[in-house]
Amino acid sequence: QVRLEESGGGSVQTGEALTLSCQMSGVTSRANCMGWFRQVPGKEREGVAAIYGGYFGSVSTFYGASVKGRFTIAEDNAKNTVDLHMSNLTADDTAMYYCAARLSCFSVNPPLSVKEYKQWGQGIQVTVSS
Repeated sequence: QVRLEESGGGSVQTGEALTLSCQMSGVTSRANCMGWFRQVPGKEREGVAAIYGGYFGSVSTFYGASVKGRFTIAEDNAKNTVDLHMSNLTADDTAMYYCAARLSCFSVNPPLSVKEYKQWGQGIQVTVSS
């Protein structure tokens, strides 16, 4: 049974950093495509970052345009987590953040599309204020 649980959310000031962690059970980033998404009320869920670790040491990462250069997605195989390191946060980053899993990052739908993601965490709130 797949279970995803987000942690690390909270309230920060503009320009600060925050790290979210997705504790995985029943899936691994080596065998699955793991994504981070975010959503604000009234808007569609947005793909933030995705990662596929693979088994041969070549990690593939993907980022949304609005976070590239500020956010970093990384896997911790020892803990079986996928972490989202967020820096230089702005009010536009305020959202509910979700961790999700799908079989492959390299199928028909892009890895930051919500399509094909079958397992989702409950979400965690990130609030950035000035």
